[in-house]
Amino acid sequence: MILAAGRGERMRPLTDVQPKPMLTVRGQPLMQWPMQALACGGFTRQLINTAWLGEKISTHFGRQLVRPGLPTADLSYSHEGQDFGHALETAGGIVRALPQLADVFWVVAGDVFAPDFVFSANAVQRFAASDELAHLWLVPNPAHNPGGDFGLSANGRVLNLPKGASGCDYTFSTIALYKRSFFADCGLPAGNPAGTALALAPLLRAAMDRGLVSGEVYAGAWTDVGTPERLAQLNT
Repeated sequence: MILAAGRGERMRPLTDVQPKPMLTVRGQPLMQWPMQALACGGFTRQLINTAWLGEKISTHFGRQLVRPGLPTADLSYSHEGQDFGHALETAGGIVRALPQLADVFWVVAGDVFAPDFVFSANAVQRFAASDELAHLWLVPNPAHNPGGDFGLSANGRVLNLPKGASGCDYTFSTIALYKRSFFADCGLPAGNPAGTALALAPLLRAAMDRGLVSGEVYAGAWTDVGTPERLAQLNT
């Protein structure tokens, strides 16, 4: 699942006329980078959620992503804006899409640039065989998030630590694997028919407190394309 429903307020005025994940990075839409990487790893069934200017995403990509040298990816959409008039936040959007997702599935934000990340079948197999409900890839805290999001234990458990606390050394890259069962107790039925907005972070932190979230550090290039300045830097 590629998350592409956000408004991108900090990127205005660029996002007044274009969905943030469709902004150009190095010659192609930002969200196309993870879509291609997923296809390269063999993950060719991809679902995109949309809200703000979502029709521009589905019009551009259509039902398939075809790139030379890569397997063809079959695309489907969860049009939150069209169906409900607003975005459902991350967890609400995932639950909306659950009927179309596998028992174990990737989620990546369409507005993060991580060109070196490898989506591997081995990672899926290891996670599927584990007791964890989620597996997160973390990055060392960038300059724009010095207080961090989470900690990481020596045995690979992601730790629910307050921002700025000792050991809160990592920022969530947005790249993760989840099991459908992670969302079983979120309070929403699969498919989210009422279109309820629900944040992901509280669910993750609750699962961390139960020891059910594993993680690892991703050391490759990574940019949260959250400001026009960061976008310009990538394209320089």
